[in-house]
Amino acid sequence: MKPAVFGAALLIAASAFAADPLAALSNKEASGGLKAALETGSAAAVAKLGVEGGFLNNDQVRIRLPKILEQARPLIAMTGRGQQLDELEVAMNRAAEQAVPMAKPLLVNAVKSMTVEDAKRILTGGDTSVTDFFKEKTSAPLSAKFLPIVKGVTDRSRLSGQFNAAMGQAGKLGLATGESATVEGYVTQRALDGLYLMIAEEEKNIRRDPLSYGSKAIGKVFGLLK
Repeated sequence: MKPAVFGAALLIAASAFAADPLAALSNKEASGGLKAALETGSAAAVAKLGVEGGFLNNDQVRIRLPKILEQARPLIAMTGRGQQLDELEVAMNRAAEQAVPMAKPLLVNAVKSMTVEDAKRILTGGDTSVTDFFKEKTSAPLSAKFLPIVKGVTDRSRLSGQFNAAMGQAGKLGLATGESATVEGYVTQRALDGLYLMIAEEEKNIRRDPLSYGSKAIGKVFGLLK
């Protein structure tokens, strides 16, 4: 090959790599590094939330009372049931803390189902593309798993049944959304929101400092994206 032609070929190759840094990685490396990152990040998120105080003591994810209850707090307090509102908020957060560990196997299955093309698309898709992938793959089955666990906890609250009855009446008048029509539905959605928020935080940390997660595969793949 003539020098001029060879030089032109190198320039084209360098340009292609700059446009697609993952082109230098084998399919095995691309998918392996990302799967390691997803497993690490999702496990960390579950570990932070699925313990006593995981929701209640974390202002980022703490589940507050539905707005309709907060607005009614003065009236409820006048009837001597203000403490019951506080108890209900604690119960909601405890319910989320008990439900979140159920997410781990479904998150792992989502990672296992990932294709090489999924991996490359996620790696170059922005700071929350991993989290978006998890939402797409797991939100519906996680909601189904969380709901009975949450209901089992929130049903012990003295206000839970009364809230659900009141929201049922409000729903007939078009004043209640599906999300907050029941305490257990409201808490389940907030628990999912908190889980995905924590996964997003872990994802950002991995992208910012991949080597700190102790995996050469994670470091190699995400290091190319810097």
